[in-house]
Amino acid sequence: MNDHPASAPLPERHALGSVHTELLDCIQVNLAVLADHHHGPDTHLRLGAALRWHSRPGPNGLPTVDPPLDHRIAEAEQLLGLKVRSRTRLTGAELLAAVRARGTTHYVVADAHAMPWLPYHGRRHMDHSFLLAPGPDGFHVADGYRTDTPWGTAAPGHWQFGADALAGIEHAEVIEWAPRLLDATAPRPEYDGGDPAPYLAAYADHPDRAAALEQLSAETWLLARARALHARWRARLSLPVDTEHLRSWDLVVEQSYLAHRRVARGRTEPPGVLDRLAAALAADAAAFATPAPQAAPDPELRAAVAAIAASVLDAPRQRLLDGAEFTAFQTFSSFRLVELIERVERELEVELDADDLIPENLRRVDDLCQIASRPWAAAPAA
Repeated sequence: MNDHPASAPLPERHALGSVHTELLDCIQVNLAVLADHHHGPDTHLRLGAALRWHSRPGPNGLPTVDPPLDHRIAEAEQLLGLKVRSRTRLTGAELLAAVRARGTTHYVVADAHAMPWLPYHGRRHMDHSFLLAPGPDGFHVADGYRTDTPWGTAAPGHWQFGADALAGIEHAEVIEWAPRLLDATAPRPEYDGGDPAPYLAAYADHPDRAAALEQLSAETWLLARARALHARWRARLSLPVDTEHLRSWDLVVEQSYLAHRRVARGRTEPPGVLDRLAAALAADAAAFATPAPQAAPDPELRAAVAAIAASVLDAPRQRLLDGAEFTAFQTFSSFRLVELIERVERELEVELDADDLIPENLRRVDDLCQIASRPWAAAPAA
């Protein structure tokens, strides 16, 4: 068995460095790797566009906010410029045979208990994703997941394994993804807090406190990551982010984990865990309220800015009008951005407010229109 990290490039080796692994769960993270591989760094942040309350029946008769795999697949197809080419459920032996025969990278979801590169190996049963491709000495595994566990840290990496090391995988969901055209319009952030009261009551009333707090610890981890991802997407769209609120979610995670560990050792359950969770959920509404749409820019101004941007970037004018980010074009650079701003000021005879000239405000035609609208409106008619 060869289980040391691969030291040489392998077919379809996927880079992991662009993925914000601290924001993603173990099913999302390797969809994120594929999205960035095909469409460029930070494409995966689109997964944070919508923050909606959803729970379903989970372990120990308790509800869970962990979405089913079908939901994650639908998200990837909707947001990440990916399309399912094939999806099958295979045994471990069938999985390895299929990967070897097809010679391509497969996205796999199976039991982490059988994955030798994870701290969960031989210790905990849970669904986990990874990317699997044939390698020169067996099989190449890529996994972008990162988290701390009681048994050590799971960290992103590449590994080479022989078939015997992966023999413990009994069943797996196996998906081949193909890239498709990524929607140039960035999805607007959406928030729907729903009604978490039944969810909170289920954890408060569950008679097995050790089981309830163990599950709650995992739940708060998922909830906090989803909110951090949503906040990152808001920041990318130059919308305000309440960092204090995000910190309050970190404290929810810390307190729930401390309570779980204490009760697991037979100690008294600390008070206030669910109260803190309820308060954080209630505060989401103010922190993540969907912003009111900005007033549409003057059509003449918008057409003029789009024409200048198309000229500077040698880019299709209609794509820019449809909302494509400047960074989506290979011609973009900091030099082109400066040229774009200077030409807008010169050709439209306006002076942009220096306080507005920060990168977050300079991603799209409509961003520039918002900055230019005040001096444009104030400019004397020709």
